[in-house]
Amino acid sequence: MKMENYIGHTSEEGRQQLLIDHLKGTSLLAERFASVFDAPEWGRMAGLYHDIGKYSAAFQRRILEDGPLVDHSTAGALLMKKIKNVPLALCIASHHSGLLNMGTKLSDVTDGTLMGRLKKELKGKLDYSAYRQELPEPVPIRKAPAFLYGKDQFYYSFFIRMLFSCLVDADFLDTERFVNDGKVQRGGFATMEELHDLFFAYYATFGKPTTPINQKRQEIYQQCLDAAEKEPGMFSLTVPTGGGKTLSSLAFALKHAIKYKKQRIIYIIPYTSIIEQTADIFRNILGDGNVIEHHMNVDYDKDYDKDYDKNYDDDKKEDDGLNRKKLATENWDAPVIVTTNVQFFESLFAAKTSRCRKVHNIANSVLIFDEAQMLPEPYLRPCIRSMGELVANYRCTAVLCTATQPSLETYFSRIGEGLKVREICPDTQGLYGFFRRVTYRFMDVDSLESLAAQLKEHEQVLCVTNSKKDARDLYQLMTGDGCYHLSTFMYPAHRRRVLAIIRQRLQDGLPCRVISTSLIQAGVDVDFPVVYREIAGLDSIIQTGGRCNREGKQRTEDSIVSIYDLPKPMKRIPAFVRRPIEITQMVAKDHADIASAESIKAYFDQLHYTLGEDQLDSKDVLKRLEVNKPAFTEIAKDFKLIEEDSRTVFIPIDDDLDNQKILAQLRSGVCNRSILRKANQYMVGVYENQFRKLEETNKLDALEFGLYVLTDPAAYDPDTGLVVNMEDGIGIFL
Repeated sequence: MKMENYIGHTSEEGRQQLLIDHLKGTSLLAERFASVFDAPEWGRMAGLYHDIGKYSAAFQRRILEDGPLVDHSTAGALLMKKIKNVPLALCIASHHSGLLNMGTKLSDVTDGTLMGRLKKELKGKLDYSAYRQELPEPVPIRKAPAFLYGKDQFYYSFFIRMLFSCLVDADFLDTERFVNDGKVQRGGFATMEELHDLFFAYYATFGKPTTPINQKRQEIYQQCLDAAEKEPGMFSLTVPTGGGKTLSSLAFALKHAIKYKKQRIIYIIPYTSIIEQTADIFRNILGDGNVIEHHMNVDYDKDYDKDYDKNYDDDKKEDDGLNRKKLATENWDAPVIVTTNVQFFESLFAAKTSRCRKVHNIANSVLIFDEAQMLPEPYLRPCIRSMGELVANYRCTAVLCTATQPSLETYFSRIGEGLKVREICPDTQGLYGFFRRVTYRFMDVDSLESLAAQLKEHEQVLCVTNSKKDARDLYQLMTGDGCYHLSTFMYPAHRRRVLAIIRQRLQDGLPCRVISTSLIQAGVDVDFPVVYREIAGLDSIIQTGGRCNREGKQRTEDSIVSIYDLPKPMKRIPAFVRRPIEITQMVAKDHADIASAESIKAYFDQLHYTLGEDQLDSKDVLKRLEVNKPAFTEIAKDFKLIEEDSRTVFIPIDDDLDNQKILAQLRSGVCNRSILRKANQYMVGVYENQFRKLEETNKLDALEFGLYVLTDPAAYDPDTGLVVNMEDGIGIFL
């Protein structure tokens, strides 16, 4: 076979991409990506040798004559083994399968580890030696990023992830370019400079602040601009609710990105409700096409919209903006990304190629962690370690942005030489005092009945319970015009409709009494004159307090957040709920003002101390990465911020045309990511035992793909949602 005929890919139309062109194209991209963290030669070599197994006659028969499958990735790994480059060997061996476990000397050829794969003897069975006709022999890389010479193995494993991300994204992009004959609608976003100018032009329209609260917001804004001039690193922005931290943090991010040539801004937010609000604000300022939302509820799949949306313009088959956004979610190649804690951190510990593509584009970015106190405690240490690694070694600047700052400085200080967290607004106590809009008081109630009686005395009131059961039981005691219920037993579209009614009644001054689980306490823009909150973690209480007197229309002393404690056996309450309650009670005994900065610090200090180091890394992620042979695949399986301990049920709605169209598609066996995202708006999650009881009573119909549809209309209450056995698997919080 002549060397010019070695083929890397073929298209559906019969076009052929020369293998050497693919290797060089991937190499150039991977080199550019890896240069961001001072490893260009590593990226170049990964791209150049990742597919050398395709030089074998067996692979050429596969691609040209539809021959049998051929393992072409082990060849490049074996070549890297010869020059003793284990990171490159792992990246190349994994570039189709996903990151492999490193394995040990005892690993077997069939066990799916790198050490096992390297025991394969391909010569004879797969002679790929023809690569020498087109490529030079690889030589050891003499220069590695300085941090790799440290003693901490976490540096090493994180570097492998970054390098792997560079390779798989470069591989995808070069292949995509060939398959689509260069007609791919990527990029085309505004520059950071253009976004900077758009934002400051928008902000200038506010004019000079005239009210005390707007003057204080302007002070915070200016402090963010001043801090943006400081050297990249770790910052915190501790500003109470109402301080304007969303716009101020964006101002910081844009100015800092310009000054220090950061390639993008990534907002990491715990709740989709907050994400959607934040993204809307950013789109309004920076332009719709420049802001990418990446979470389970966003849909950029126009292929499905074409059939689903009655407003779809058939004459415009190529929606450039929509397609660019969809493609940008694959690798975050956009100037502004708004995403979830789940998407961000699980990607940093992922193994699948599709999830790893974006990781290298996190480097050299400004990272804004909104509501940083919501980092999940069982994974707190690995999350902090990865944040610190991005700042210390991958040119990121991070801002811990929150109204209730947890005590995280200790954990960051342990990383490397120590990462100092710099507070952007040092007068934390003064800000808490200025923005205080509510007064907290503790109270005892004998029963739900007595609580209901108190709630009925208020025309407009919000009550937040810890469990779905209490929320439903209390609501049933509240009957009457203007009473509403919210929990995750209601499908998302249902909750949004109820919230719209609530907001309108509050605005119009009409009676509005709402019983909700904690889903309302963060990121939901409602303003009640009076709030009741079942005792919980101090951060949850203060978040709920943010729904009271939000606009500052009444005096602080008249805006009461009543913290009630229902008599119930504490032993029946799960430990992860009981522990924050007990610590809140301890802090309340020692601090007259539970909403002070000192109280909040004391709460988090005690919470983390009580949990202990082990419970802040419950899956031993760090321990397993700080060894010579990290188990990447196993860690990816274990690192799940949302535990998959519930089942979802689709709720059919007869008078909802969208709902019926989605259901028809699901019943016909059509199921893709876009449809599932739309279906999610009508899904309710239940615990396994609750699911089984619905199934045993013939209230569910099984579809393909593991999906279930509610068949009994009576099992979904129009006010409170899905009716399940509340004694089994009480839905805590949501």
